[in-house]
Amino acid sequence: MIRVEEFTDITYTVDDHVAVVTINRPDRYNALRGRTVDELIYAFRYAWVDSEVGAIILTGAGDKAFCSGGDQKERAATGGYGETEIGMFEVERLHRLVREVPKPVIAAVNGFAIGGGHVLHVLCDVSLASSTARFGQVGPRVGSFDAGFGTAYLARVVGEKRAREIWFFCDQYDAATAERWGLVNRVVEPDELMPLAMEWARKACALSPTALKTLKHSFNADTDHIVGIQALAFDVLDLYVDTPEAKEGGAAFIEKRPPDFGPFR
Repeated sequence: MIRVEEFTDITYTVDDHVAVVTINRPDRYNALRGRTVDELIYAFRYAWVDSEVGAIILTGAGDKAFCSGGDQKERAATGGYGETEIGMFEVERLHRLVREVPKPVIAAVNGFAIGGGHVLHVLCDVSLASSTARFGQVGPRVGSFDAGFGTAYLARVVGEKRAREIWFFCDQYDAATAERWGLVNRVVEPDELMPLAMEWARKACALSPTALKTLKHSFNADTDHIVGIQALAFDVLDLYVDTPEAKEGGAAFIEKRPPDFGPFR
Protein backbone atom coordinates (compact mmCIF):
# COMPACT_ATOMS: atom_id res chain seq x y z
CA MET A 1 0.00 0.00 0.00
CA ILE A 2 1.31 3.46 -0.95
CA ARG A 3 0.25 6.21 1.44
CA VAL A 4 -0.31 9.78 0.21
CA GLU A 5 2.75 11.04 2.07
CA GLU A 6 4.86 8.47 0.19
CA PHE A 7 3.84 9.69 -3.26
CA THR A 8 6.85 10.70 -5.37
CA ASP A 9 5.41 10.91 -8.90
CA ILE A 10 2.09 12.61 -8.17
CA THR A 11 0.56 14.91 -5.61
CA TYR A 12 -2.85 14.45 -4.01
CA THR A 13 -4.74 17.17 -2.18
CA VAL A 14 -8.34 17.74 -1.12
CA ASP A 15 -9.64 21.31 -1.29
CA ASP A 16 -13.26 22.17 -0.48
CA HIS A 17 -14.46 18.61 -1.22
CA VAL A 18 -12.46 18.44 -4.48
CA ALA A 19 -9.61 15.93 -4.85
CA VAL A 20 -6.84 17.32 -7.06
CA VAL A 21 -4.58 14.65 -8.57
CA THR A 22 -1.48 16.10 -10.23
CA ILE A 23 1.04 14.07 -12.21
CA ASN A 24 4.29 15.52 -10.89
CA ARG A 25 7.07 14.63 -13.33
CA PRO A 26 7.44 17.89 -15.27
CA ASP A 27 11.05 17.06 -16.19
CA ARG A 28 9.66 14.11 -18.20
CA TYR A 29 6.61 15.99 -19.50
CA ASN A 30 4.60 14.13 -16.86
CA ALA A 31 5.21 10.82 -18.59
CA LEU A 32 3.97 7.64 -16.95
CA ARG A 33 6.32 5.07 -15.46
CA GLY A 34 5.22 2.12 -13.35
CA ARG A 35 5.44 4.06 -10.08
CA THR A 36 3.34 6.88 -11.53
CA VAL A 37 0.54 4.53 -12.52
CA ASP A 38 0.61 2.81 -9.12
CA GLU A 39 0.26 6.16 -7.35
CA LEU A 40 -2.54 7.32 -9.66
CA ILE A 41 -4.45 4.13 -8.91
CA TYR A 42 -4.11 4.74 -5.18
CA ALA A 43 -5.11 8.39 -5.55
CA PHE A 44 -8.33 7.50 -7.35
CA ARG A 45 -9.09 4.83 -4.77
CA TYR A 46 -8.53 7.30 -1.92
CA ALA A 47 -10.86 9.78 -3.64
CA TRP A 48 -13.43 7.00 -4.15
CA VAL A 49 -13.68 6.02 -0.48
CA ASP A 50 -13.39 9.54 0.98
CA SER A 51 -16.95 10.67 1.69
CA GLU A 52 -15.70 14.26 1.89
CA VAL A 53 -14.70 14.17 -1.80
CA GLY A 54 -17.41 14.99 -4.32
CA ALA A 55 -15.38 15.47 -7.51
CA ILE A 56 -11.87 14.83 -8.84
CA ILE A 57 -9.57 16.98 -10.98
CA LEU A 58 -6.73 15.31 -12.91
CA THR A 59 -3.95 17.56 -14.20
CA GLY A 60 -0.20 17.78 -14.74
CA ALA A 61 2.52 19.77 -12.99
CA GLY A 62 4.01 22.77 -14.75
CA ASP A 63 2.77 24.47 -17.89
CA LYS A 64 4.21 22.20 -20.58
CA ALA A 65 2.33 18.93 -20.24
CA PHE A 66 -0.79 17.31 -18.88
CA CYS A 67 0.73 13.88 -19.62
CA SER A 68 2.91 12.71 -22.49
CA GLY A 69 2.02 9.02 -22.15
CA GLY A 70 4.37 6.17 -21.34
CA ASP A 71 7.92 7.14 -20.37
CA GLN A 72 9.80 6.21 -23.53
CA LYS A 73 13.21 6.97 -21.99
CA GLU A 74 12.44 4.51 -19.20
CA ARG A 75 11.24 1.96 -21.74
CA ALA A 76 14.38 2.34 -23.86
CA ALA A 77 16.68 2.06 -20.84
CA THR A 78 15.02 -0.87 -19.08
CA GLY A 79 12.81 -2.53 -21.68
CA GLY A 80 9.73 -1.59 -19.65
CA TYR A 81 8.28 1.17 -17.52
CA GLY A 82 10.21 0.51 -14.32
CA GLU A 83 9.36 -1.16 -11.05
CA THR A 84 5.78 -1.43 -9.82
CA GLU A 85 4.21 -2.44 -6.56
CA ILE A 86 3.03 -5.87 -7.75
CA GLY A 87 5.23 -6.36 -10.82
CA MET A 88 2.62 -5.29 -13.37
CA PHE A 89 2.28 -2.03 -15.33
CA GLU A 90 -1.38 -1.50 -14.48
CA VAL A 91 -2.38 1.28 -16.85
CA GLU A 92 -5.35 -0.85 -17.92
CA ARG A 93 -6.55 -0.85 -14.30
CA LEU A 94 -6.08 2.93 -14.12
CA HIS A 95 -8.27 3.40 -17.18
CA ARG A 96 -11.06 1.40 -15.59
CA LEU A 97 -10.77 3.31 -12.31
CA VAL A 98 -11.18 6.68 -14.03
CA ARG A 99 -14.41 5.37 -15.51
CA GLU A 100 -15.64 3.45 -12.47
CA VAL A 101 -14.99 5.95 -9.66
CA PRO A 102 -18.54 7.11 -8.82
CA LYS A 103 -17.67 10.80 -8.87
CA PRO A 104 -17.16 13.24 -11.76
CA VAL A 105 -13.57 13.35 -13.04
CA ILE A 106 -12.48 16.59 -14.68
CA ALA A 107 -9.32 16.69 -16.81
CA ALA A 108 -7.52 20.05 -16.65
CA VAL A 109 -5.28 19.79 -19.70
CA ASN A 110 -2.49 22.33 -19.23
CA GLY A 111 -0.13 21.37 -22.07
CA PHE A 112 0.67 18.28 -24.10
CA ALA A 113 -1.89 15.47 -23.85
CA ILE A 114 -0.10 12.96 -26.04
CA GLY A 115 -0.22 9.18 -26.37
CA GLY A 116 -1.31 7.60 -23.11
CA GLY A 117 -1.89 11.10 -21.75
CA HIS A 118 -4.39 11.70 -24.51
CA VAL A 119 -6.19 8.49 -23.57
CA LEU A 120 -6.33 9.62 -19.93
CA HIS A 121 -8.04 12.91 -20.68
CA VAL A 122 -10.49 11.23 -23.08
CA LEU A 123 -11.52 8.82 -20.31
CA CYS A 124 -12.28 11.65 -17.88
CA ASP A 125 -15.93 12.69 -17.70
CA VAL A 126 -15.20 16.18 -19.01
CA SER A 127 -12.06 17.90 -20.29
CA LEU A 128 -11.08 21.53 -19.87
CA ALA A 129 -8.06 22.81 -21.78
CA SER A 130 -5.60 25.64 -21.69
CA SER A 131 -5.31 27.52 -24.97
CA THR A 132 -1.72 26.23 -25.08
CA ALA A 133 -2.74 22.56 -24.86
CA ARG A 134 -1.82 20.13 -27.63
CA PHE A 135 -3.49 16.81 -28.36
CA GLY A 136 -2.52 13.72 -30.33
CA GLN A 137 -1.48 10.10 -30.51
CA VAL A 138 2.00 8.70 -31.15
CA GLY A 139 1.60 4.95 -30.67
CA PRO A 140 2.17 3.80 -34.26
CA ARG A 141 5.24 6.07 -34.40
CA VAL A 142 6.91 4.76 -31.23
CA GLY A 143 5.93 1.09 -31.48
CA SER A 144 2.83 1.06 -29.32
CA PHE A 145 -0.96 1.34 -29.49
CA ASP A 146 -4.12 1.46 -27.40
CA ALA A 147 -6.75 -0.66 -29.09
CA GLY A 148 -9.13 -0.47 -26.13
CA PHE A 149 -10.74 2.66 -24.71
CA GLY A 150 -8.10 4.80 -26.43
CA THR A 151 -9.60 3.95 -29.81
CA ALA A 152 -13.12 2.54 -29.45
CA TYR A 153 -14.26 5.08 -26.86
CA LEU A 154 -12.44 7.92 -28.63
CA ALA A 155 -14.56 7.15 -31.70
CA ARG A 156 -17.69 7.68 -29.58
CA VAL A 157 -16.36 11.07 -28.52
CA VAL A 158 -15.17 12.54 -31.84
CA GLY A 159 -16.64 10.15 -34.42
CA GLU A 160 -15.07 7.34 -36.42
CA LYS A 161 -13.43 9.51 -39.08
CA ARG A 162 -11.74 11.85 -36.61
CA ALA A 163 -10.61 8.99 -34.35
CA ARG A 164 -9.03 7.17 -37.26
CA GLU A 165 -7.33 10.38 -38.38
CA ILE A 166 -5.89 10.89 -34.90
CA TRP A 167 -4.44 7.36 -34.75
CA PHE A 168 -3.48 6.70 -38.37
CA PHE A 169 -1.41 9.87 -38.92
CA CYS A 170 -0.12 10.80 -35.44
CA ASP A 171 -0.53 14.54 -35.97
CA GLN A 172 -0.96 17.05 -33.15
CA TYR A 173 -3.98 19.31 -32.75
CA ASP A 174 -4.36 22.62 -30.96
CA ALA A 175 -6.93 23.35 -28.28
CA ALA A 176 -9.27 25.23 -30.62
CA THR A 177 -9.43 22.22 -32.93
CA ALA A 178 -9.99 19.88 -29.97
CA GLU A 179 -12.92 22.01 -28.82
CA ARG A 180 -14.39 22.14 -32.33
CA TRP A 181 -14.20 18.34 -32.57
CA GLY A 182 -15.87 17.83 -29.18
CA LEU A 183 -12.66 16.43 -27.72
CA VAL A 184 -12.74 19.04 -24.94
CA ASN A 185 -15.61 20.91 -23.32
CA ARG A 186 -14.05 24.33 -22.91
CA VAL A 187 -10.83 26.19 -23.77
CA VAL A 188 -9.55 29.04 -21.57
CA GLU A 189 -6.35 30.97 -21.05
CA PRO A 190 -3.67 29.15 -19.00
CA ASP A 191 -4.22 31.14 -15.79
CA GLU A 192 -7.96 30.46 -15.98
CA LEU A 193 -7.70 26.68 -16.30
CA MET A 194 -7.49 25.52 -12.68
CA PRO A 195 -9.96 28.14 -11.40
CA LEU A 196 -12.48 26.92 -13.99
CA ALA A 197 -11.78 23.27 -13.12
CA MET A 198 -12.36 24.06 -9.44
CA GLU A 199 -15.55 25.98 -10.30
CA TRP A 200 -16.94 23.01 -12.24
CA ALA A 201 -15.86 20.56 -9.53
CA ARG A 202 -17.54 22.61 -6.80
CA LYS A 203 -20.72 22.76 -8.88
CA ALA A 204 -20.69 18.95 -8.97
CA CYS A 205 -20.06 18.79 -5.23
CA ALA A 206 -23.24 20.78 -4.62
CA LEU A 207 -25.35 18.16 -6.42
CA SER A 208 -26.78 14.84 -5.25
CA PRO A 209 -23.91 12.32 -5.07
CA THR A 210 -26.25 9.37 -5.61
CA ALA A 211 -27.74 11.02 -8.69
CA LEU A 212 -24.27 11.77 -10.11
CA LYS A 213 -23.06 8.23 -9.39
CA THR A 214 -26.07 6.70 -11.09
CA LEU A 215 -25.75 9.04 -14.08
CA LYS A 216 -22.07 8.14 -14.49
CA HIS A 217 -22.86 4.42 -14.44
CA SER A 218 -25.61 5.04 -17.00
CA PHE A 219 -23.30 6.99 -19.32
CA ASN A 220 -20.68 4.22 -19.02
CA ALA A 221 -23.11 1.38 -19.69
CA ASP A 222 -23.17 1.92 -23.44
CA THR A 223 -19.38 1.46 -23.73
CA ASP A 224 -18.59 -0.96 -20.90
CA HIS A 225 -18.24 -3.78 -23.43
CA ILE A 226 -14.96 -2.13 -24.50
CA VAL A 227 -13.39 -3.65 -21.36
CA GLY A 228 -13.19 -7.01 -23.14
CA ILE A 229 -11.61 -5.45 -26.23
CA GLN A 230 -9.19 -3.58 -23.99
CA ALA A 231 -8.09 -6.77 -22.21
CA LEU A 232 -7.41 -8.46 -25.54
CA ALA A 233 -5.59 -5.41 -26.86
CA PHE A 234 -3.27 -5.17 -23.85
CA ASP A 235 -2.50 -8.89 -24.12
CA VAL A 236 -1.44 -8.33 -27.72
CA LEU A 237 0.53 -5.22 -26.71
CA ASP A 238 2.47 -7.25 -24.11
CA LEU A 239 3.63 -9.55 -26.91
CA TYR A 240 4.22 -6.77 -29.41
CA VAL A 241 6.52 -4.58 -27.30
CA ASP A 242 9.23 -7.26 -27.35
CA THR A 243 9.33 -7.46 -31.14
CA PRO A 244 12.01 -5.77 -33.29
CA GLU A 245 9.26 -3.67 -34.87
CA ALA A 246 8.17 -2.14 -31.58
CA LYS A 247 11.76 -1.69 -30.44
CA GLU A 248 12.53 0.26 -33.61
CA GLY A 249 9.83 2.77 -32.70
CA GLY A 250 11.19 3.27 -29.20
CA ALA A 251 14.80 3.54 -30.38
CA ALA A 252 13.90 6.09 -33.03
CA PHE A 253 12.13 8.23 -30.44
CA ILE A 254 15.15 8.24 -28.12
CA GLU A 255 17.55 8.89 -31.00
CA LYS A 256 15.31 11.67 -32.34
CA ARG A 257 15.08 10.23 -35.84
CA PRO A 258 12.25 8.99 -38.04
CA PRO A 259 11.52 5.28 -37.43
CA ASP A 260 12.14 2.80 -40.25
CA PHE A 261 9.24 0.35 -40.26
CA GLY A 262 9.85 -0.66 -43.88
CA PRO A 263 11.31 -4.11 -43.06
CA PHE A 264 8.15 -5.05 -41.15
CA ARG A 265 5.59 -4.47 -43.90
